[in-house]
Amino acid sequence: MQEAKEKSFGKFIALWAADFYANIASGLTAFALGIYMFEMSGTATSVALTVLFAFLPTMLLNPVAGVLADRFDRRLMMLIGDGCSALGLIYILFCITSGHVSEWQVYLGVGINSVFIALLEPAFKATITDLLTKEQFAKASGLVQIAGSAKFLLSPFIAGFLLTFTDIKAILIIDITTIAVTMPVTMFVKKQIAADNTQHGNQGFFEDFADGWREVSSNKGLLLMIAIISLVTFYMGFLQTLYTPLMLTITDAKTLGIIESVSAVGMLASSILLGMFTLTRSYVNQLVTGLVFSGVFIALLGFTTNIYIITCSGFLFFACLPFINTSADVLARSNIPDEKQGRVWGLIGILSQFGYVVAYAVSGLLADRVFNPLLMESGILASSLGRIIGVGSGRGIGLLLIVSGIMLVVLALILGKVHAIRELERSA
Repeated sequence: MQEAKEKSFGKFIALWAADFYANIASGLTAFALGIYMFEMSGTATSVALTVLFAFLPTMLLNPVAGVLADRFDRRLMMLIGDGCSALGLIYILFCITSGHVSEWQVYLGVGINSVFIALLEPAFKATITDLLTKEQFAKASGLVQIAGSAKFLLSPFIAGFLLTFTDIKAILIIDITTIAVTMPVTMFVKKQIAADNTQHGNQGFFEDFADGWREVSSNKGLLLMIAIISLVTFYMGFLQTLYTPLMLTITDAKTLGIIESVSAVGMLASSILLGMFTLTRSYVNQLVTGLVFSGVFIALLGFTTNIYIITCSGFLFFACLPFINTSADVLARSNIPDEKQGRVWGLIGILSQFGYVVAYAVSGLLADRVFNPLLMESGILASSLGRIIGVGSGRGIGLLLIVSGIMLVVLALILGKVHAIRELERSA
């Protein structure tokens, strides 16, 4: 009876609304800091390092934070992570206001912010499970993805407008003050849900960590699906790093911005659709179909130089992602015991996002040293494949995306035949 009382979609909506607002604010900071760092240093390297320091701590610390989320009150973990993450932004604001800011200080600030975001995320994911019934997982996943897409769709427009009459300091203040909204909401949810950490007994921290890994590795279907999602993030990493140089060989920066905005609308539209309608069956088929079509659209992005086809392909590719994420999310969430949600989601976070790190590390090298030379005017493939997809600057990147898309389609078709993946749906 007590468990049924604590389940509440309304409480989830309150938490989701706060997360939506926080995502917009963090998107403002990410956009404005990128511009600030480029203007301060004049190099793209400083911008890339800022992104790296904002990404790696969260990814690497997610498994540890996941174990902590299972050992302690998840809502308290969210409060600590949310409140302390503002310290990094406050440090950057102080350095900028003092007039003696350097690049390493910005890296340190975003790194501190990222460390505490790592503390927040697994607890947030596990709290969603605490609040919802299994039938509500899919709808909730769609809404969470809407909140996540806000930083890509809304934040650049809002930040661009704000920066016409203010500066980076005002943006940082806006982001810092989001805790005035997010922390009270978390405290409200905390009062409504009792913390339950009695299942740990005398088990130690590292035993909990190992227990999380055993939970993942003992389920072949879950482990394989995590590997697939890691490959998806690998392809996303290629798009993130190579899409801009590819497009700037075709069009100008203004048109590129419009195309990126339209693409982000694809993710938003699908997330809204998933939020309106609850999908309760055929999650594996949905995952396979989403992966197949996303591979096709990646390949189309690289195949042509027609900006209209590229725009449509980008929109449809991003429209596929919420279906992929939702189906994978429900299949994983339904196969993880409630008391182990935190530690397992922490491991899933680092394993599934490992593809980003690999892609960031190798994409430039592959494009510049391997694929681009193949399709230059004197390249090996210029007189053959070059007659179909074109030759010159950027066509090698196009070929790399084509290869990536084809591999993703093949992988998805194989995935659909794996019995262990199909077995995950019995618990969904």
